[in-house]
Amino acid sequence: MEYFLQILQNVISVLRLIHIADIIDVGIIALLIYKVMMLVRRTSTGQVAKGVVLVLVAAGLSEFFELYTLNFLLNQVVSWGVLALVILFQPEIRKFLEQMGSSRLGDLMGHPNAPDEIEHAIQQTVEAYTSLSKSKTGALMVFERKNRFDDCIKTGTALECEVNSELLKNLFWNKAPLHDGAVIVRNGRIVGAGCVLPLSGNVNLSRDLGMRHRAGIGASEHSDAVVAIVSEETGSISVAVGGMLKRHLAPETLERLLRNELLPRQESEEQKFSWLRNRLKGMKGGEQSGENQGK
Repeated sequence: MEYFLQILQNVISVLRLIHIADIIDVGIIALLIYKVMMLVRRTSTGQVAKGVVLVLVAAGLSEFFELYTLNFLLNQVVSWGVLALVILFQPEIRKFLEQMGSSRLGDLMGHPNAPDEIEHAIQQTVEAYTSLSKSKTGALMVFERKNRFDDCIKTGTALECEVNSELLKNLFWNKAPLHDGAVIVRNGRIVGAGCVLPLSGNVNLSRDLGMRHRAGIGASEHSDAVVAIVSEETGSISVAVGGMLKRHLAPETLERLLRNELLPRQESEEQKFSWLRNRLKGMKGGEQSGENQGK
């Protein structure tokens, strides 16, 4: 018992030395490590990261076993490795800086989007994509979130209108002048059509994917956007988020996915209210059953 009390006293003495600044410092470092790990997982740099870890382990072992020549060479590799890593991870570093630079101050301050317009945009998009999928008409739509696509909008035609299923079907009609580009939606409204998107740099993508899918994946890699795609060859519906592509979606799945990605807060609130309603119904049902038993 005295041993555990001694351990508890030591823990308390250590906790007293921790200040709020230390907690913030550790939290920021943990967030940066998490972001780096997620970036490595989503890209093809995982093998490079494993190689770096192996070099560091080999350097430590060579020093421990007093292999001086090998240790000297590995230390030189490590000393020049910082520059090499900057060159190797240049696309990932650029992507991270682009996302940081394109984030809007209003989003950081928590200004909400218009949920009604986004809700309407989702319904109209699902309706249009259902028809486009049946007719095997290619489509590519980008739903902005925090990161803007102002540079991409300059490559197409700037618009300012609400999302409408008939308008989308006309824009993506294979004889329309803007059908080859992407439609960009911001806060539930169309702000650009016929826009050129950056292609994905992932060399591990399936060869079955055409330029439309590669552009959609590329847009999701360089931003936090949600990209909805209709294949011109098969008519299948796909969604790209964070560089990951979800294929062969049913219209119902497309609607649910867009709601989860674009209206997460509203969905969570609706779930809370539905849980509360069910809870109240259960309580009323229990009271009624109790009264019936009493009678």
